[in-house]
Amino acid sequence: MPLRDKLQDGTARLAVIGLGYVGLPLAVEYALSGFHVVGIDVDASKVERLNRGESYVGDVPSGTLAPLVEKGLFEATTDFSVLRSCDSVNICVPTPLSKTRDPDISYIDAAVARIAENLHPGMLVILESTTYPGTTEEVILPRLQKGGLKVGEDFFLAFSPERVDPGNPKYGTKNIPKVVGGVTPRCTEVAAALYRAALSEVVEVSTARVAETVKLLENTFRSVNIGLVNEMAQLCRKLGIDVWEVIDAAATKPFGFMPFYPGPGLGGHCIPIDPFYLSWKARAHGFEARFIELAGVVNASMPPLVARLVTEALNDLERPVRGSRILVVGVAYKAGISDTRESPALDVMTELKAMGAEISWYDPHVVGELPGVDGVTRLDEYSAQTLGRFDCAVITTAHREVDHTLLVEHCRRVVDTRNALGKMASDRICRL
Repeated sequence: MPLRDKLQDGTARLAVIGLGYVGLPLAVEYALSGFHVVGIDVDASKVERLNRGESYVGDVPSGTLAPLVEKGLFEATTDFSVLRSCDSVNICVPTPLSKTRDPDISYIDAAVARIAENLHPGMLVILESTTYPGTTEEVILPRLQKGGLKVGEDFFLAFSPERVDPGNPKYGTKNIPKVVGGVTPRCTEVAAALYRAALSEVVEVSTARVAETVKLLENTFRSVNIGLVNEMAQLCRKLGIDVWEVIDAAATKPFGFMPFYPGPGLGGHCIPIDPFYLSWKARAHGFEARFIELAGVVNASMPPLVARLVTEALNDLERPVRGSRILVVGVAYKAGISDTRESPALDVMTELKAMGAEISWYDPHVVGELPGVDGVTRLDEYSAQTLGRFDCAVITTAHREVDHTLLVEHCRRVVDTRNALGKMASDRICRL
């Protein structure tokens, strides 16, 4: 029976490879729509937790996952052979950068190899992992066709960029419009039918290459504009102008302007990484994406700038950085989540620690050790008593749950990189 018929009568069996912040929410949306979903991940500990109904992804409450497991609508496994009985598979694996800032698609390669072993007629394969334009057709397609099946006829292949915004209370996997482009028109049609069976809105584009580039444009747009406002923040400091006041006033213009805000740098799974996929592909075609590269340079300069602001704040106290007690408030890459990937706060701590500072950190959403930063201490109690022992505090993520005014009242100096203190006037505050 064709996949479209199975989607209509609810008998389609769906698979998702990679059960992280993208894959698990997608798998849950499929299951909530009544389909039997198999989640595949190489991490056995994650699989065990999911099969107990326990979620480790903030956007998927355990209270939502557990009933789906109990009803048999969702199950997790490390066994890729289950793909033989699945009608579709979404690839939602990480795509980091190498040490030389080149694309690392090794996780995609590994997933495609296992899919190729279990590919069967009528199967739909969709890549959701962010990658450079051409990956779907140039890398995945040849490997899947080695067995003799023909794309668009015997199996279907498409790309659909993930658009997950962790911690966003308004937009999630269900109601964020889903862009999809297939290797052939028939592939686009079949992939769109899958998403329409579970998601609110689907946007079809002409090819997989277009869909791949859509994702990179979205995040490059943000990277470039954040780079612009970060540079503006540095200029405004030189001119003695409050950049936050400038932005607020400019934002009153009802056309031709969109506010972006400065900060300690870029973090997360997309914006610090995705533009490099685009610039790498551009170089491969003899084109230099200077605008994109420059934005990356400006944004990368922000953690050292924050460290310099801390140095200036301590100078006002006639204290050296070495031996000073510094508290970093907010170590996730954005407020309201526990994800520390590419967080600029980690770079700020590394900079200050290299200068000899004694670093502590506080974040109401982050538990355990911080990856890549040794010799720092978590502040377990955020109170007037504990804050009073710090020479300087740095606000890198402005959590609503955190009373930032306590920092001004009890820390000797505060470096505010997120405007968490608003227009509050104090000689203790050094603002970005």
